[in-house]
Amino acid sequence: MEDIQSPRKRNPQEKFVSSGQRILIINAYKHYITQNPNAKMVHLKKVLSEQLGIGIGTIYQTILEYKRSKTISSPNRTKKFINVKDKVDDFDKYAIRRKIHKFWCDREFPTLDKILQVVNEDEDLPDFSRTSMYRLVKSMDFVYVKQGRNSALIEKTEIVDWRRRYLRAIRRYREEGRPIYYLDETWVNAGDVPYKVWCDKSVKSARDATSKGLTTGAVKPSGKGKRLIVCHIGSEDGFVPDSLLCFESKKNTQDYHDEMNGECFREWLESVLPRLKDNAVIVMDNAPYHSVKQEKCPNVNTRKADIIAWLESKGEVVDRSMVIRELIPIVNRLKPMYNKYVIDEMVKSHNKDILRLPPYHCEFNPIELAWSSIKNYVRKNNTTFKLHDVNRLLIEGIQRVDSEMWKNFIKHVVDEEDKLWKMDIVVDELTAEQEPCVLNLGPDDSDSESDSDSQSDLDSDNDIRPLSD
Repeated sequence: MEDIQSPRKRNPQEKFVSSGQRILIINAYKHYITQNPNAKMVHLKKVLSEQLGIGIGTIYQTILEYKRSKTISSPNRTKKFINVKDKVDDFDKYAIRRKIHKFWCDREFPTLDKILQVVNEDEDLPDFSRTSMYRLVKSMDFVYVKQGRNSALIEKTEIVDWRRRYLRAIRRYREEGRPIYYLDETWVNAGDVPYKVWCDKSVKSARDATSKGLTTGAVKPSGKGKRLIVCHIGSEDGFVPDSLLCFESKKNTQDYHDEMNGECFREWLESVLPRLKDNAVIVMDNAPYHSVKQEKCPNVNTRKADIIAWLESKGEVVDRSMVIRELIPIVNRLKPMYNKYVIDEMVKSHNKDILRLPPYHCEFNPIELAWSSIKNYVRKNNTTFKLHDVNRLLIEGIQRVDSEMWKNFIKHVVDEEDKLWKMDIVVDELTAEQEPCVLNLGPDDSDSESDSDSQSDLDSDNDIRPLSD
């Protein structure tokens, strides 16, 4: 009977190739060369890859290293694979969230397949696989609701609650006639240029262009280059004069929030407060440096002795026989009096208030539209890719955003607020037919069984029928 071998199982992409496997590659290479002395590397690495179940690139690099040094190094185990939620920037996440919201506004259930289709059809957004889209919306604090034959992705209750509280507060402040200021941070790269330009496809090379008396186009930067971190504040009257904070980035990280800290932000805001109108409201997001606590309150992970010491410092008489789970309710009772932000208390001392945006809702901040206009101006006029020139263009762009533009930006934001206010009501109407079963897909969910159950439910999206008015 003929011996039939099962196909070689390939080494998973995320798994490191061990030293033992690398030695196996070299031994297989030596044996193959002995049998086939005239074999070419192109053919050799393909054969070894099929035989050993290891990628062609790893085969080639291992053989190359052995030829050069006659040794085999241990694998680099510090390699990190970037999760899809870290690959997608905040602007793309915001665009995807808007597309999900639009389904609800149109009284249609947003299923994973529908979201995937509209996102992948948008040329300005990255293409996603179904699994990547599932992981991304899960990381964006959406939950999957199943009710009968109707299934949909909705936001977590905490997000909806925060949004409703914010919208009620901002409406009340406007009715009271209080001045409202919006602040935010962003960044500008020295290598920022327009994303798309017209190119002459008939020009094949620099020599071809020279012979035709043409040019090959503008010089492009080799990378994004250095970066400016920018912070500003504005209202319907325009940007607040002399309130720009701008400095060069020192860290090579994707998140510009890493460059700021609580002390730097506090000093800047303290210098700005005297320039704001009395009884004003300052709208800002929940960046960590916006939310430095005056005093850290204990939690379930705090040592028992420290919890007791904290409670006694607040005048509480504590039974030392109590366990941590009994002490925490006492902490929670006192927490509202002591769980305060440094920024909030500083602003209150100047007869002003802080209003924090709900997470993932940059569309409620008109300064985002101002940033977009300013960055477009920088990109269109950036020809040197030098930081001091980009700084100059940034200031010019800020000066171009006048009070009339700010009024239009704020009007657009008010329209967005009204749209999402109505959307929440629509979601209630469409999901009120029966009590929904909510499958927890939050970022803190570590229950693998729950995840697998959720994925199987997602696989049945095609059974969903959209609702009509």
